[in-house]
Amino acid sequence: MKTVIIIPARYASTRYPGKPLVGLRGPDGVTKTLIQRSWETAMAASGIAEVHVATDDDRIRAAAEGFGASVIMTSPEAENGTMRCAEAMANAGIEADLVINLQGDAPLTPPWFVEALAEAMETSPAQCATPVVRCDAETASHFREDRRHGRVGGTTAVFDANMRALYFSKEVIPFTPEGAQTPIPVFHHVGIYAYRPAALAAYQGWKMGPLERNEGLEQLRFLENGMEMACVEVDGRGRVFWELNNPVDVARIEGVLAKL
Repeated sequence: MKTVIIIPARYASTRYPGKPLVGLRGPDGVTKTLIQRSWETAMAASGIAEVHVATDDDRIRAAAEGFGASVIMTSPEAENGTMRCAEAMANAGIEADLVINLQGDAPLTPPWFVEALAEAMETSPAQCATPVVRCDAETASHFREDRRHGRVGGTTAVFDANMRALYFSKEVIPFTPEGAQTPIPVFHHVGIYAYRPAALAAYQGWKMGPLERNEGLEQLRFLENGMEMACVEVDGRGRVFWELNNPVDVARIEGVLAKL
């Protein structure tokens, strides 16, 4: 399969404006922007034909081109990353067998998450897929801390015995009393999506439904319209995975980067 990665990035985030340009210090003491660290993850994944940043903001374009990224400009009207990916594909005339949407707010995404997702789609009958990783104690603690303080943090996923997504939520699901079970039965949804072109085309024709509107999760549009989304369990290999959702996450992420 010809596989391309598109990293959607917008400046006008409701919860954290300017998030793609936030600096994150690495273990070498070097500070790089969130969008650069996300791009470096994409570039490190094997088997990828092209990597592009898709944005509607000249500041992000300038920053991305400054570190060598290919940039595709899209309209401010793109309502989420999936729509921005579809628009970028059309604007740049890109043809591919598989499109991977690597969210630009997950600098701790290991390259093997991307590779495992693409590999799963080689044989899966699903039109779209997304990775999930079982929560470790630190990640579960972050989820619960965010909810106690009224912050919208990461996303959790539940799926059936055949790894077909049942639901995604910004709440911690399924409900699990603290310390009740080992291993922890909560799966963190990783902000990466793989789409076949037909899935992207279908998505563009659907309206936002009530579940997507309430949760603010674009992948729920697939479920609300009856399209199967496969969940691919990936192995964290001892690394903590977390997205940059709120300013408090900068210190969390830099703490993980310092241990790499």
